[in-house]
Amino acid sequence: MKRLFNGIIALSAMSLLILTGCSKEKIADENSVIEKNTIADILMDESRNYQTSTNIAARGGDNNIKFTLLTFALAKTGLINDLAKSKGDYTLFAPTDDAFRAAGFNSKEDIRNTPNSVLEPILLYHVIGARVLANQVPMGPNAPVGTLNGADLFLTRTTGGMVFVNGNNVIAADIRAINGVFHAIDKILMPPSGNIVETAISNPDFSYLVAAVLKASEGSVDVATLLSGNGPFTVFAPTNQAFIDAGFPTIASINAAMPDDLLPILGYHVIADRVFSSDLTEGMMPGMFVGGTTTISLTNGATIKGNGNATPSNIVAANIVTTNGVIHVIDQVLLP
Repeated sequence: MKRLFNGIIALSAMSLLILTGCSKEKIADENSVIEKNTIADILMDESRNYQTSTNIAARGGDNNIKFTLLTFALAKTGLINDLAKSKGDYTLFAPTDDAFRAAGFNSKEDIRNTPNSVLEPILLYHVIGARVLANQVPMGPNAPVGTLNGADLFLTRTTGGMVFVNGNNVIAADIRAINGVFHAIDKILMPPSGNIVETAISNPDFSYLVAAVLKASEGSVDVATLLSGNGPFTVFAPTNQAFIDAGFPTIASINAAMPDDLLPILGYHVIADRVFSSDLTEGMMPGMFVGGTTTISLTNGATIKGNGNATPSNIVAANIVTTNGVIHVIDQVLLP
């Protein structure tokens, strides 16, 4: 664990300098007024209040943001010791208690029952080995930054000052410490477990989609190999129920289809770029991999509509990061 913290920090710092394009003088000036407490000290101080704001206000306010479960998880894995050292420079994207509960960690007992081998890679994915203030995050597109997990996360900042990490909004930014800075987020960031195909195979709710990809790969285009390549790609992934509703009642019915008949449908679910939910805008019409466009709406929740669909598909889960792109889960098959 110590090796992982210390061994990756130099690479992360180098990545950050490329990302920010800031001079050392500018960074020093921006960090001239910092707390005397460490990140660990501040996280454990439950008397603090944090202001949530779309214009990246950093301190004060009267909002009920707490980090009790994060602090407990860091202590359980021993990572809190590194964040308690005055020497060092870290950026932590700190999931709130609400974020932990949304991910299924409703109590300290849930965290206690989770093996460190599961918790530690997730927690390390929230830490960069250098100090990144909100105004040092570049405005789009999403910039990759190495974490102490070894995998990249993706940062962007809007013209209005909002910061997003892996498409998720930073709800309180620039909480400074003597050994770095942390930003509160309302979702736990899950490190990629593989490429798009590997991630889909590991999700039982994508078994129909995986069957369609493998069947289509028997035709003129090896779709599975393509989606396992460098990318980046964005896939709007229909659930099993979405395929059933589209007229494929069983996986056998998918396997009975002609491969080249499935290809234009599958390709209509793919964008040849990394597009997080934070990149989607009302009325946006992204071009799909096989040609044609879809239509994005954010009016009543995020939806995407194919030209051949009577109604839009809901984006029911977003921003599943893979090594070569991102997956969004949808409840209808998109029709060109």
